[in-house]
Amino acid sequence: MSRPEIGRQEEFRLLVEQHSRALFGLAWRMTGNQQDAEEVVQETFLRAYRSFDRFDGRAQPGTWLHRIAVNCALDLLRTRRHDAGRVELQAVGSDAGDAVPARDTAPGPDRLLLSAEVQRRLTAALGRLSPTERAAFVLRHYQGCPIEEISRELRMSENAAKNCVFRAVQKLREALQPLL
Repeated sequence: MSRPEIGRQEEFRLLVEQHSRALFGLAWRMTGNQQDAEEVVQETFLRAYRSFDRFDGRAQPGTWLHRIAVNCALDLLRTRRHDAGRVELQAVGSDAGDAVPARDTAPGPDRLLLSAEVQRRLTAALGRLSPTERAAFVLRHYQGCPIEEISRELRMSENAAKNCVFRAVQKLREALQPLL
């Protein structure tokens, strides 16, 4: 093993350490399942490692990995949908491992019940979105990505990305309307 090769491996190891958590959060939101999210992250780093020598640095490494992760998650969702019909999400919310701010007062039972019902309906509604709509929604509303970035990541025009986010929001509003 040559010195430059060792340097590249160390560089890649640092990328894995720096971006694993964020990629897992993205994958978990897109798949709604810890096992699938772990699979997406693993596949993301495998694809990145295979093409690491061709990475030219035009984009930030995090952006490059993010795009690979979105593509891996979409591939997995399409495969699951094709193989087993709709993918049912099990959980949607904060990133795994994110700290929850401490509260001075605990919510009452009625508030907990409403929160659980909102979570259940949101999970079900996200499960009914197409993989592309779900990806666009997650990128926009959970990851805070601008429309331009969403259009690049999903390989569609900016207008198509806006429409995709809009359709997802409309479907989620409709599903949550009885609770509002």
